[in-house]
Amino acid sequence: MPDPRARRGIRYPWTALLTAAAAAVMAGAASITAIGEWIADAPQHVLALLGFRPDPLTGLIRPPHATTVRLVLAAADGDALDRAIGDFLRARKAPSSKRKVIAVDGKTLRGSRTTRRTATALIAAMTHSGEVLAQRQIDGRSNEIPAFAPLLDGVDLTDAVITADALHTQHDHAAYLHERGAHYLAVVKRNHPGLHERLRRLPWRDIRLDHVERTRARHRDEIRRPPTAAFAHLDYPHARQALQVVRWRRDLGTGKLTIERIYLVTSLPPGAAGGHELAAWIRGHWCIENQLHHVRDRTFHEDASHIRTRHLPRIMAGLRNLAIGVHRQDGHTNIAAALRRTARDHLRPLTALGLA
Repeated sequence: MPDPRARRGIRYPWTALLTAAAAAVMAGAASITAIGEWIADAPQHVLALLGFRPDPLTGLIRPPHATTVRLVLAAADGDALDRAIGDFLRARKAPSSKRKVIAVDGKTLRGSRTTRRTATALIAAMTHSGEVLAQRQIDGRSNEIPAFAPLLDGVDLTDAVITADALHTQHDHAAYLHERGAHYLAVVKRNHPGLHERLRRLPWRDIRLDHVERTRARHRDEIRRPPTAAFAHLDYPHARQALQVVRWRRDLGTGKLTIERIYLVTSLPPGAAGGHELAAWIRGHWCIENQLHHVRDRTFHEDASHIRTRHLPRIMAGLRNLAIGVHRQDGHTNIAAALRRTARDHLRPLTALGLA
């Protein structure tokens, strides 16, 4: 992480300030004020572990004020921070023989909107197990589509499967993923009318089912049937199979039954993944909404936050991604409970970050 400050007048080490902010967010700090309070309450030995230097006359470490933290973080390089967080989480994760599955989705930080500036919008790539590998800010005059390839440029995509919503069902995206050695599961909706109609007319009733999934959640029963069909040619780059997911939903309160059909194409060849895996990946795409965006909104109160100074909205989002990723890697499924546990001891976030 490059230090954004001029040399003159520096009192606190840049790495100490950034690490202290990360540790405070891991303990549940949702604002710059809360970060400053966590640092002010930290014992001397914790401040030393964070990298703050003692006064040569008194031998005591004076913690930085919240205003200092605000000014420094507001000037930080968001791209560099997100790259560092992705690298840290990848290095920290134990190696796995399973195929890497990555979800891509965007989020708008609603509270960052001002009278002169639109709200900050971010797009993130997260493994289905909960680690954010990359994040990028979206140009305020555009949407998520141009940010897709730059977001994934720094991520190892070899043999990975990328899931995204229908917005990213783009020919250029499919070609890019193929060049990077990755596969895709692309949702096809009526924004691609020709492709959608061709998929709809495939003889789905004649195709044998190899997986049926039944669940009960949110006061409803759900049945999902994802038949797959191989085809020789379709007007979508490198597509090898088509999928139809039929969702039967019965509301347990009213008894109302709804049926929804969703169509997808994938570059995975027949036999590369079974029906159970494909169904898990399709449903697992929403982990980025449930395990990341929802947690940042409800646990860290991100949408209610009015942090607007320069790069601060994005920096704080990155630090939240780090906290969520580290806690999930440590086996915590309830992030709110993990934050409360970490907040009870100033050494716990440092231990999780490998500093103590």
